Amino acid sequence: MRDPRLSAIGKGLKRRGRLMAQAVSPPRRTLDAMPAQRRAPGKDGAGKDTGGYVAPPAPRLVESPVFVLSSVRSGSTLLRVLLNSHSRIRAPHEMHLRTVHVQLSRTFTAAAMKELSLDRQELEHVLWDRLLHLELTRSGKDVIVDKTPPNTLIWPRLHRCWPNARYLVLLRHPGAVIQSLTNRRTNPDHEAIRAEVLNYTEKLEEARRRLDGHVITYEDLTADPEQVTRGVCAYLGVPWERGMLDYGEQDHGTFRPQLGDWSEEIKSGRIHTARPPDPTLPLPPRLTEIAKTWGYPH
Repeated sequence: MRDPRLSAIGKGLKRRGRLMAQAVSPPRRTLDAMPAQRRAPGKDGAGKDTGGYVAPPAPRLVESPVFVLSSVRSGSTLLRVLLNSHSRIRAPHEMHLRTVHVQLSRTFTAAAMKELSLDRQELEHVLWDRLLHLELTRSGKDVIVDKTPPNTLIWPRLHRCWPNARYLVLLRHPGAVIQSLTNRRTNPDHEAIRAEVLNYTEKLEEARRRLDGHVITYEDLTADPEQVTRGVCAYLGVPWERGMLDYGEQDHGTFRPQLGDWSEEIKSGRIHTARPPDPTLPLPPRLTEIAKTWGYPH
């Protein structure tokens, strides 16, 4: 008869061997840990073929959210606080939904989700929708607006997620955007700034042409805020309220980096006239072309 003590020692040695092997092995890479450009379509977290399954849209708690599409440094925080001052509109700080991800961490997770008519992207959409609904419910209002500028870069996905979403397309002269970014940054890389503005501007123009949104300009918003906010309210189906213009009387949360503008101008509670671009600074040809399309002098 085998000595039970020897059996226990043998099991312990095997377990220690497994643990040591795991410790020196490279970590398992999940689908969500892989760079997007290296993910193969129709593959799960283990690289196995899923048949190219794409989940159908799940029901949404918020059917028609509102997204402000704009470049950075285009006055989206000002528009946010004006809207948030309305009794029926909740416009919180930048929510950065595109950076909120779902991780399918095991090889069988994608198959399990498929049985529920879900995939990783639709799971993210469900989570995004839940976040909007949670914020809207907490506010006690009935219209929610997300003004995160990088949403402009993923507007096709937002449109897939919420087919009934509404869009406020906020334009600003590209030259003024470049100047604002340059003034904001320490040791600015001028070439990188022009490339960043061009990227936003291209996607914004694409959205302007392809979406049935309400287009406004930062210049008009600061020059005649009543007229512009009246037009926005009409588009959103809510009555205009004069208190929107006195946004400094309302609580809009903390103004801090990564969540929107945090300058002294926005903290002042007053609307400041938009600064025009420097006419002596030439724009790249493509930005000049788009500025002309938007009706700006060139």
